[in-house]
Amino acid sequence: MTLPPADSELGKLMATLPRPGRVEWIGLRPARGQSMEAVEQIEAVIGKGLVGDRYSGGSGKRGVTLIQAEHLPVIATLSGHASVAPALLRRNVVVSGLPLIALKERRFRIGDVVLEGTGECDPCSNMEKALGPGGFNAMRSHGGLCARIVEGGVLRIGDSVIALA
Repeated sequence: MTLPPADSELGKLMATLPRPGRVEWIGLRPARGQSMEAVEQIEAVIGKGLVGDRYSGGSGKRGVTLIQAEHLPVIATLSGHASVAPALLRRNVVVSGLPLIALKERRFRIGDVVLEGTGECDPCSNMEKALGPGGFNAMRSHGGLCARIVEGGVLRIGDSVIALA
């Protein structure tokens, strides 16, 4: 989807967010098949990704994966669980307070880091293993956002998530 012109009515609506978001959780995928490792902060490097993450050094479009905290209870309910730990969903950053989909094809800042939303982070078949039968479908439309690193730096729990013009 291409964004409408910024000066159009729809463009103005899509650019308006009620408040900044907040980083609630950060995790690394150290190696294929290993559990995610929760961390307090992480370094993001242009063209390489997150230091220590197994996907570091990839194409860059999925340099950082984010998921909306408000979707975790929805995913839990749809998959038949009382709650779902962020690590099970295998996304790097959990963000609260703003709709991540509004950051698709836009630049945004988290702490020192500038990211650009490159597309939705669709679930993979591993969600069946992580969440049980129906886990893949429970994640559909709730998988979050993929982003590339535009300016490197450090992401920390508690950092604000701010959409840029």
